[in-house]
Amino acid sequence: MEKVFVVKRVAAKLHSTEAAIDTAMVQVAEMMGELVQARKDLGLSATVAAGASAKIAAAVAALSEARTAMVDAHGQLDQTRLRLGVRTKMFGWDAKEGSAQVADDRSDERLSEAS
Repeated sequence: MEKVFVVKRVAAKLHSTEAAIDTAMVQVAEMMGELVQARKDLGLSATVAAGASAKIAAAVAALSEARTAMVDAHGQLDQTRLRLGVRTKMFGWDAKEGSAQVADDRSDERLSEAS
């Protein structure tokens, strides 16, 4: 199998994994906001569900660590790509935004440029 196709497959999975972590961070942050709003709407003390709030805050911290690890892995994989001699054309954030689907939509264009 040609290197460029393997690198493309790994890059697509990397981008979708990064997007999944970002999505999870947004969901957890929204959950925290919803929990605080529910407590306020019900007129409950700040101590109600304090343990759950702490656990949700810990989840945000864990996701932040995961995101940092993925960014580091991304950098290392980029160096590996260069050592393999696979060159790619850079594309903007809007192209990576969603997931592997966007990468798949542009794969033919990038592959023709990489050849």
